[in-house]
Amino acid sequence: MADIAALTSLIEPEAKKLGLDLVRVAMFGGKSDPTLQVMAERPDTRQLTLEDCAELSRALSDVLDEADPIEEAYRLEVSSPGIDRPLTRAQDFDDFKGFDARVKVATPIDKRKQFEGRLVGLAGQDVVIADPKLGEIAIPFAGIASAKLLLTDDLIKATAPLSSEGADSIQTEG
Repeated sequence: MADIAALTSLIEPEAKKLGLDLVRVAMFGGKSDPTLQVMAERPDTRQLTLEDCAELSRALSDVLDEADPIEEAYRLEVSSPGIDRPLTRAQDFDDFKGFDARVKVATPIDKRKQFEGRLVGLAGQDVVIADPKLGEIAIPFAGIASAKLLLTDDLIKATAPLSSEGADSIQTEG
């Protein structure tokens, strides 16, 4: 499988050139159908337009074709992180404090590998989450295997699109 750190070092400069922050680079699927997933966002809006996706996809296609860092054929998927986004950077846990999240750890903490609750934020190198049953839990950022926001009404309200202009005039077939 591909080296994610090497891929990130190729991808991140291209995202930065377009004024985007890289959220995640990941490979999914097996040898028969691998997908390189690239999530990015505008730092000022935390969103990504369709035009941003297309522009980044074209730039990455050129760079990846030239460097050829993935041996097998693969699919390139460029997207925004979405509403129930993955939390991949330490700063994400502060930026989204007050929202509900699910955090999975690589090594159990008090015999648990998964925690859900409201993000309190960062405390040094720890992510603090308020679990309704356990209270506040400090989780070392380095020990987090995966984390994501949970879809709630509060999150939906807070991440409403920048513009819904034209939404009423969209026509569908049938």
